[in-house]
Amino acid sequence: MDASLTSAVVVLLLVMDPLGNIPVFVSLLQLVPPARRNLVIVRECAIAFGLLLFFVFFGRWILDLLGLSDSSLNIAGGVILFLIALRLIFKHPEGVFGADGVDTEPFIVPLAIPSIAGPSAIATVVLLVARAPGRIADWIIALVIASAITLVLLLAAERIARMLGSRGLAALERLMGLVLTAIAVEMLLKGIESFVRSL
Repeated sequence: MDASLTSAVVVLLLVMDPLGNIPVFVSLLQLVPPARRNLVIVRECAIAFGLLLFFVFFGRWILDLLGLSDSSLNIAGGVILFLIALRLIFKHPEGVFGADGVDTEPFIVPLAIPSIAGPSAIATVVLLVARAPGRIADWIIALVIASAITLVLLLAAERIARMLGSRGLAALERLMGLVLTAIAVEMLLKGIESFVRSL
């Protein structure tokens, strides 16, 4: 996760999970008038981007204020990411993020948060900056690219869902879940390693 700009974009895309979010967006926007759906998607992606950008600049300060270490953030982020990955692999009746209870136009929750800017995405941007604070411009560029790709994919969510079908989407979700599981384990191992070294 502390390698190149390209790997940062890939990791951010995996934790923002636009492909895995397609079924969530399609189902939650069914009751929204078709003319407003794209506007809602743009708004929710903008809110998620703004939140993640806030943590790029102030995440380290918040961690220091709360007295949290990088190892604890790695372990917590890994656990959360692992639980989300399990729900992607083993389909849960309440969806990836639990029961939504949304019967009107969604606002911020659950589309912007936690679907796009969830705990694992927040933890990822904070960790990127914490490990290489001198490369903050790279991490902002990575976030912009990942957010733009996410926006494009979600704007095409209905077309992608029709093209892939329910089985294709389920297969994509499970594939994303497998990759996220590996990233979660890596985050946990790095957190444990840094904790052991600090003893």
